[in-house]
Amino acid sequence: MSSFNENEEEDDNFFNNDEYVKPKILLFGLRRSGKSSIQKVVFHKMSPNETLFLESTNKIVKEDINNSSFVQFEIWDFPGQIDFFDPTFDSELIFGDCGALVFVIDAQDDYLEALSKLNQTVTKAYKVNPRIKFEVFIHKVDGVSDDFKIESQRDIHQRATDDLQDAGLDIHLSFHLTSIYDHSIFEAFSKVVQKLISQLPTLENLLNILITNSGIEKAFLFDVVSKIYIATDSAPVDMQTYELCCDMIDVVIDLSDIYGVSAEERANQEQTAFDNLSSSLIKLNNSTILYLKEVNKFLALVCILREENFTRQGVIDYNFLIFRESIGRVFELRSKKLKSNNDDLSEDYNYQQPSSVTDSV
Repeated sequence: MSSFNENEEEDDNFFNNDEYVKPKILLFGLRRSGKSSIQKVVFHKMSPNETLFLESTNKIVKEDINNSSFVQFEIWDFPGQIDFFDPTFDSELIFGDCGALVFVIDAQDDYLEALSKLNQTVTKAYKVNPRIKFEVFIHKVDGVSDDFKIESQRDIHQRATDDLQDAGLDIHLSFHLTSIYDHSIFEAFSKVVQKLISQLPTLENLLNILITNSGIEKAFLFDVVSKIYIATDSAPVDMQTYELCCDMIDVVIDLSDIYGVSAEERANQEQTAFDNLSSSLIKLNNSTILYLKEVNKFLALVCILREENFTRQGVIDYNFLIFRESIGRVFELRSKKLKSNNDDLSEDYNYQQPSSVTDSV
């Protein structure tokens, strides 16, 4: 493995603007289904073994996920015994501006009660906000056979879909097999996040252009703090490849934290370990190369390519610079559109005719 620094100037402002609207993600599930453990492992770097000592959630816990990360959410963790018919339960407030609803089912427990609760939750939320993305995490599938995983997913999918159809609702549910003891939970949350990013088709297209012109086999755009990938190219994601990329980010962050930040900066927390000087190259013993390039202090591009294709490193680096500039323009337009929307809302409040501003990439 070799790591190196590059003196490249960039402007990070378009990733850190006041107009950024945090999406709200709701976590539902029965008691001890693993909701809080998922949140702690993914967003707080808690060891999976430490989650064994977490207490059950007995009230709604609201938390901003904004630890110097591009991926920023407002996550609401709901207790398993939540009662939708309680007069104090404000459905409009809870579901009105929700981006995604994640329902966690313990696959190793009797999940009939969980399916009933899933049906109640989805039905209630859909009536308030039909734009919500509904995600079902079939959780705690570590240590079980592949046949058990497949059968559990098939059965839960069939029962949940049938229950909604019986209620006369045509609602799409997405299902994910997850565990906090491997990278499946990060991969599942990546899929949830991507559905909340309106620029996803543009990002995917940019990645497709990059890999086509650079001899790259697979590329991910990672949020370096959470290890969630906010975009990838159109080729299917292989779990082993994704795990290699996650491990690489861990190595780079650990080395940057040791060698890339002075003791004074670390003490004052004036600088993140991952910055515009971070980059890494890892050669595997199967003639595969992992190549990490810093997009900005929040995002990293991680590429997988064959060693023979890396002989054109100059072309790859040049194409990356064009890619990074394009990413910058995407989020600059995003910032302008958010500001325009806020201005329109302000003008509506003052009973003025809003102006229409449309940005395209």
